[in-house]
Amino acid sequence: MSDSKVTVPLSEPPWLSGLPSPYYDDSHRRLQRVCHEFIGEHLIKHALEWETAEEVPSHVFGEFAKANMLLPSLPAPLPVEWLRRVGITEMPGGIPVEKWDAFHMMIYTDEMSRAGLAGPPGALNTGMAFGVPPILHYGDKQLQERFLPDLLLGRKRTCIAITEPDAGSDVANITTSAHTSDCGKYYIINGTKKWITNGVMSDYATMAVRTGGEGSGARGISMLVVPLKNHPGVSTRRLKVAGQISAGTSFIELDDVKVPKENLIGKEGQGMSYIMNNFNHERLFISIGVTRQARVALSAAFEYCMKREAFGKTLMDQPVVRHRLAKCAAMLESQSAWVEQFVYLLSKLSKSDGDKELGGLTALCKANAGIVLDECARCAVLLFGGNGYTRTGQGEIAEKIYRDVPGARIPGGSEDVLMDLAVRQLVKRFQQKTKELDARTKNSRL
Repeated sequence: MSDSKVTVPLSEPPWLSGLPSPYYDDSHRRLQRVCHEFIGEHLIKHALEWETAEEVPSHVFGEFAKANMLLPSLPAPLPVEWLRRVGITEMPGGIPVEKWDAFHMMIYTDEMSRAGLAGPPGALNTGMAFGVPPILHYGDKQLQERFLPDLLLGRKRTCIAITEPDAGSDVANITTSAHTSDCGKYYIINGTKKWITNGVMSDYATMAVRTGGEGSGARGISMLVVPLKNHPGVSTRRLKVAGQISAGTSFIELDDVKVPKENLIGKEGQGMSYIMNNFNHERLFISIGVTRQARVALSAAFEYCMKREAFGKTLMDQPVVRHRLAKCAAMLESQSAWVEQFVYLLSKLSKSDGDKELGGLTALCKANAGIVLDECARCAVLLFGGNGYTRTGQGEIAEKIYRDVPGARIPGGSEDVLMDLAVRQLVKRFQQKTKELDARTKNSRL
């Protein structure tokens, strides 16, 4: 952001308000300026209009793909070899693909969420952020050769399809089946997927299916690349949800859908592991965007309270109003700092170590982001008063962000499940480390 502009309190994280930070170098600041300009012009200034219309125009995806403004949603480090193969050597801001780190990803994600709405950015980058990584990390060479060039260049779109009508956060309970055809060359898929972001827009789905048969639990789950558009046996339709409407939440039905066995991602029966590791990036990605949404809501309320008058003085002159803002500000800035810390750790750890050490805490960070958004959005609606309960006018942004709150607290693992998961993972990791230490101590005595 320009140093010549005085920003509304709480509207920017400290490093964008001119305060020092140990995390960011010139490449990060350059990327922020480039993203702010491009995303501001091509997304942010239209986001409220598009969310109201419940649709992001189809040409916008192409504009972002052409500018390489979808690739930053991938987890860092980037797939350098693949990007070079498709002709991409630099990311936005002129940053070499091999120099891209987790802070670059965070800056991009934050800028995509600057409008305070989850729907418009979700309509563009959900497939790249969550659907492509399993192919990159676990797909064999032939699978990658067939799908990655089109997906990385934005010529085709994918989505991540895990959730089902009776299996949300309980991934091990999915029932969509994939059995081998009589000829042995195909999987035959039957079942349904629900609440799939981008489903109606996507050419493919990175899909969780049950290859192990009934009763096989987590060990019977695999991942496949499943064709969607105009593919026999596949039907998709949009679901009307409360918030994030323009992101294209979908219901997918699969009736004897034939998929080549070569579309298997990794190994049969290993899908649960792939899904859980993929969740780590998904949950951090969501945490970053949701934290920006909370910032937009609270700073909008802050600005409104400085000019709105009641009982002969501005709302900001009322102690009860200042107390509401202060409580939310403390939660927001704590969450913002926590996200930065996570990103720093990820920038220093290998993927395997990051998945192992931070999986549970990432789940907790995502859950807490939703709680902070709930508090900040509710505070904004209350302080905007009647305007915050109206879908147009001064409080429109607060009203729309408040409708996005359940979309922050449920998808990607619902809040209660993630909190329980976080503690279970912390206990598990503690027990592993204790066992390893005991083994080392025993060996040293020998």
